[in-house]
Parts: sequence; C-alpha cells; structure tokens
Amino acid sequence: MNTFTEENYLKAIYHLSIQSESVSTNQIAAALNTKAASVTDMLKKLAEKELINYTKYQGVTLTAAGEKIALSIIRKHRLWEYFLVEKLNFKWDEVHDVAEELEHIASKELIDRLDDFMGNPKYDPHGDPIPDSKGQFKAHELKPVSSMDVNKSGTISGVRDHTTIFLQYLEKMCLTIGQKIKITEINTYDHSVTLQVEDKKVHISREVANNLLIAL
Repeated sequence: MNTFTEENYLKAIYHLSIQSESVSTNQIAAALNTKAASVTDMLKKLAEKELINYTKYQGVTLTAAGEKIALSIIRKHRLWEYFLVEKLNFKWDEVHDVAEELEHIASKELIDRLDDFMGNPKYDPHGDPIPDSKGQFKAHELKPVSSMDVNKSGTISGVRDHTTIFLQYLEKMCLTIGQKIKITEINTYDHSVTLQVEDKKVHISREVANNLLIAL
C-alpha cells in the first residue's frame, strides 16, 4: 500500500511529465507547494519502491508501476468529480477539493461500479479525459482560443486552469463546457479576444484565451 502523500507525488509527476519527459525536483516542489528538501526525501522512498526512476540532479520519470498508480488516482479523481456534478449537483468549481479526498479510496470494485453506474463517462466536468479501468483514455484534440483566427468557431471542451476563481469567472461569462463560440475580433494591442456566444458578444483577456480550450 502507498500513503496518500506518495499517491499525490505520483499524480503530480505524471501531470508534469506530460509537458517535459524528465521532471525536476523544483517542478514537483512548486506543484505540491512544498520544499525541495522534502521532495528529495520522498523521491528516494518512491525510488526504493521502484515507482520512479530517480538520479540526483537528473530529474524523475515514472516507472510502469508508478504510472499505473498515477493513472488509477487520476481515474478516481475524475470519476468522483463527474459524480459530484452530475449526481449531487455540485458546481464544476466546487468539486476538486472533495475529489482530492475521495481519490484515495482504495476499493477498485467501488470505482468500477461507480464508473458503470454513471454510464462510463469519457470526460470529467472540466473536459479532462477519464482513464478506463486499464488506464487507457482518449484525449480531446483541443486548441486554446488564443491560437485561433478571427471567424473561427468551436465548442468549449476543456480548461488549462482548474482554479476555483477561474472556473467561477467562466461560469459568470457563460463560457462553460459544451458552449459553442465564434472568434469575432482579436485586439492587436493586447491580444484580447471578442467572442460571439449565442446572441451576445463576450470580451476576454489574452490570459483567459490561453486557458480556454476548444474543439473545432
């Protein structure tokens, strides 16, 4: 059995490794809001369990066993988020912290039954893919709004920023998963973007456009 902290480290390393093949101690420390010295101690423990490949000053990668555990935690987290939104009427900005607690429930049978009960959803409320019981998943091919040209249209299908304040902002602006949008103007000075959302225009900053993902 692995501790909750060990599972959190494996999950963090997995997420960080999506953007870079080898993950540094400082990246992990920043992601988990902890000290680099504490990270080093934990990495040694995970290496002893053969869950990561770790050489000091050379970065970290997950072993096959470590990746399997990380995907299992991610699967549980995203299934619980889906359950909380779809079955218990939580808002999408309210579920992350609750799912952080529920993801550590060990029972595989419970999670598989939860998955079946909800009809085996493929994506969580934020548009992130939910791994199946074998750790397999199909990711959306998404692009940030900031990369799109004027007159291009698409459907909001994901976010890069999962913070509560950002999700609440999107909710207020009616920019939620499944909403169809069209880019009508890009400001050449600050690269802010004007969107057509149903029958109204919505103005968003460059930062928001970078963190809002659409499927074409």
